[in-house]
Amino acid sequence: MSWSPGSGAWLAALCTSRALAASWFVAYSAVLPLTQAAWQLSARDAGLIQAAFHLGYLVSLLIVGFITDHYGAKRAWLATGVFAWASPFAFVFFADGFWSAFWLHALTGLCQGGSYTPVLALINDHVDRGRRARAMGFLIAASSAGYALCLGLAGAALKFTDWRGALAVVAAMPLAAWLLGLGAMRGTANRVHPRPDGESVLAAIPAVLRNRNGMLSIWAYTFHNWELLGLWAWLPAFLTAAIMASGAAAGEAAALALALSALTYVANIAGSIVGGTMADRWGRTQSILLWSCVSLALSFSIGWLIALPVAALVALACLYNFAGIADSATHSTVLAESVPPHYLGVAYAVRSVIGFGAGVVSPVVFGWALDWAGGGKTSSDVVGWGMAWTTLALGGLLGPVATWRLQRALRR
Repeated sequence: MSWSPGSGAWLAALCTSRALAASWFVAYSAVLPLTQAAWQLSARDAGLIQAAFHLGYLVSLLIVGFITDHYGAKRAWLATGVFAWASPFAFVFFADGFWSAFWLHALTGLCQGGSYTPVLALINDHVDRGRRARAMGFLIAASSAGYALCLGLAGAALKFTDWRGALAVVAAMPLAAWLLGLGAMRGTANRVHPRPDGESVLAAIPAVLRNRNGMLSIWAYTFHNWELLGLWAWLPAFLTAAIMASGAAAGEAAALALALSALTYVANIAGSIVGGTMADRWGRTQSILLWSCVSLALSFSIGWLIALPVAALVALACLYNFAGIADSATHSTVLAESVPPHYLGVAYAVRSVIGFGAGVVSPVVFGWALDWAGGGKTSSDVVGWGMAWTTLALGGLLGPVATWRLQRALRR
């Protein structure tokens, strides 16, 4: 079977593959409360394991960006997909404590970049500009669907098996993603955008750094990532603590928290589509400014509200995930429209190093603040969680500023 490049069916295949591949991205978060107990980890150590994934992932995105520009997005996606599905099984079989989990989770992150950057490039190559932000929105929504799928399946699996068995279920999905990608790409040409004569592939890096609009987009994305990746790393543990405060046992609370966290990722799906559609209709930067400010307000407030009824807290988390993701696709679209196509992959790579570098740090800072304020890993202490979530807000404050400056630059 083959799909016409740029068609709705083609985009649906890419998005389905992305959903399956992205399931592994939150697999560790899905079992974090259980591995914390099994391995006797502090909140800081738990955050470091999550940060190891993000560190590996940003290195992967840097490498894959050059591969995409040099060999084409189609080849980059399919070739790197082999590593993306093989590496999670290593974590499932061999992680057994802080250091093994740290290095193996870093390895899985190092192997995941090919499931993201080449697909963004494929959409930029084959989808018309008038519906490109919405198409990017569908892709980001697919990622959120994968996160929800992971949390839902892991939560269901935990009723019958331990955390390792639950992760084994999730690890099978990136393999299915790669097989679907093979089918989706059969009728798609592999495009390599030629560089100017005499320009080396490494020359793209200073070219990106000199591109003012591109760098403003990258900085806005960086502060957005600080907030969003911290949210995704710690939301299941936050909800687990809130549920345990109502009297539930640890295992029961963890399973319920995963199901509720999965529900918030459904809000991600809606946020991605709404944000991308708004960007196509009313403007890129206007949409980013709106949703980044809503997300900031929730970062500042949600931790202090842990004593709310669980239903109210989940409703806030849904809105938080909706707003937090609503500008993601637009950030990717703005960058693609700010740089020449022959170094778009490198532009995404530079963005990844800076943006996911922030995502490496923010879960660790969150965990450190939680420990420092006395919140602990299972406590529902208001001050501890309030201070921890506030670190995400403080890191995200400059995002709207960078977007506002980009908006002014585009109007000149």
